[in-house]
Amino acid sequence: MRLVFFGSSPFGLPTLERLCAEHALVGVVTQPDRPSGRERRLSPTPVGEFASRTCPGVPIAKPQRVRDAAGEIRGWNADAWVVIAYGQKLPRTLLEGVFAINLHASLLPRWRGAAPIHAAVMAGDGETGNSVIALADRMDAGEVFAREGEEIGPAQTTGDLHDLLAVRGAALVEGVLDAWARGGAKGEAQDESRATLAPKLSSADAWVDFSAPARKCRGSINGLSPAPGVRVQFRGAGLKLLRATEGPSGAVDAPGTVVDARDGLIACGEGTTLRLLEVQPADRRAMAWGAFVAGHRVERGETIVGGTP
Repeated sequence: MRLVFFGSSPFGLPTLERLCAEHALVGVVTQPDRPSGRERRLSPTPVGEFASRTCPGVPIAKPQRVRDAAGEIRGWNADAWVVIAYGQKLPRTLLEGVFAINLHASLLPRWRGAAPIHAAVMAGDGETGNSVIALADRMDAGEVFAREGEEIGPAQTTGDLHDLLAVRGAALVEGVLDAWARGGAKGEAQDESRATLAPKLSSADAWVDFSAPARKCRGSINGLSPAPGVRVQFRGAGLKLLRATEGPSGAVDAPGTVVDARDGLIACGEGTTLRLLEVQPADRRAMAWGAFVAGHRVERGETIVGGTP
């Protein structure tokens, strides 16, 4: 099958790799190169870099506005388009007469938008997953061709789920393409009454309020890990919290107090406790809580200062 792949972020790489190996990939469309690093050198997107290295001979378009490359893209004469975290909306005029599908990292209609995995973990959902949908005028609102669920473990972070769903999404996309080639790809409309939104996150969201119950604190920490990351203060220095689970209830200490240094138990609201599993001191690598305790001699009764918006 002749395919065009639209994408920019690492989430699409497993699918791109599979399409490149198993189909006639006739073109890749990604965002333009951007300045990066301390020297601000122009660097390609992860998709652009991967495609140039892994899919030799395949043309790569990097338009500032995708509509400006419409002639080139249509000239590739593809059978279908696959879109994954591209970063630009494809206009209706460009999509006319094209079978175009999108891989989205949620069980739609729940968590439409830019940060679906973050939103699912932060909300305390027990399950997330992937959906393959038709492109539509409204964001992530197209008919659903396939879904696949994935349980969210109590200590799983957005980073963990991102990598897992990226790999599993490749097979889900392949299944829809196979069904379409056989004439059997049928979509179902989303239930608009169940739709929720997952807007893009920033450093302004990187906080945790220990006066909230531990389940909410856990959701914030795991859902914002590894980026933008929850930042707190310990002994006047910055500390990023990367992974946590809920601890036992019955705490009587003020929120943010270290209840058990060795086990990483921190008092939260409603008498609950949070168990810290992984942290990152300023200008250091991520480390297990046990290693942090050993290096800093953390003691019961000390305070970790969270924040509020």
